[in-house]
Amino acid sequence: MTPELTLTESGPAVGRPVLVLHGGGGPATVAPIAEHFAATAHTLLPTHPGWNGTPRPGDFTHVGDLAASYLRLLRERHLSDVLVVGSSLGGWIAAELATADKQGLISGVVLVNSVGIEVDGEPIRDFFSLDARGVAAYAYHDSERFYVDPATVPAERLAVIRSNMAALRVFSGGPAMSDPTLRPRLAAVTTPTLVLWGESDRIATPAYGKEYAASFGNARFEVVPEAGHLPHLEQPARTFSLLDGFAAQTGRR
Repeated sequence: MTPELTLTESGPAVGRPVLVLHGGGGPATVAPIAEHFAATAHTLLPTHPGWNGTPRPGDFTHVGDLAASYLRLLRERHLSDVLVVGSSLGGWIAAELATADKQGLISGVVLVNSVGIEVDGEPIRDFFSLDARGVAAYAYHDSERFYVDPATVPAERLAVIRSNMAALRVFSGGPAMSDPTLRPRLAAVTTPTLVLWGESDRIATPAYGKEYAASFGNARFEVVPEAGHLPHLEQPARTFSLLDGFAAQTGRR
C-alpha cells in the first residue's frame, strides 16, 4: 500500500526543484537546508511515513519503499532537473532514488553523512544503544552545545522522539543501518553526486563516507571541519557554500 505523503513546499514555484530528505530525527533536522534552498528554488520537504505521527502502512517497511514513493512524486509532479539532498537515513533514500531513476529526472545528488552501505572495518555506530549523552558525544563536534537533557524535554516531545526512533528502526533494519545490496548498485549511478561529511562524525566516520563516495560512478567527497553527523547545524556557512557550489555546477537550466 502506498501512503499519502506529508509534504512541505516552499520557495518560488519556478526554478530547479530541490527534494530534501530527512534522517531519523525527523524533518526539523534538515529544515535549515530546506530554508536555505527555498530562497531561490522550489523546495520539497517530505515527512517520511511513520515520523512525527504520520501514518505508515504495515507493509511499508524498507528504504526502497520510501525511494519508490518519492520517485513517484517526481513523476506525478512532472519534475525534472531535480537536486536531491539527503541527510543520514535521507542520504540512504537519496542513493536508492538515484539507482531507481531510469528517466533521468534527477540531475544532482547530495549525501550528507549518509548511512546505507556496508564498509569493512567501518561499522555504523549502534545509534539505538546511545543515551542522550552518547548521542551528543558521537553525533556532534561540540557535544556540550548540542546535548539535550531528557529531563527538560516535554512529555509530548519525548513521545514523538520515541515514535520517530521506532520508525527509524523499522526502515533501517536496526543497528546495522545498511543494505548489503546497495553498494554494488551505486557504481551504475553516473548522476553527479556530492558526498558531504562532518569531520567529527562518530556515528558514520569520514572513512566510511569516503568509501561511500568511491562507490558511485561520478561522485566527489568533501569534508566539513568542526562538524559531526549534521554539519548543516554545526557549520551552516561552510556546508551551504559547498551545497551552493554543487547546485550551480549540476543544474541544467
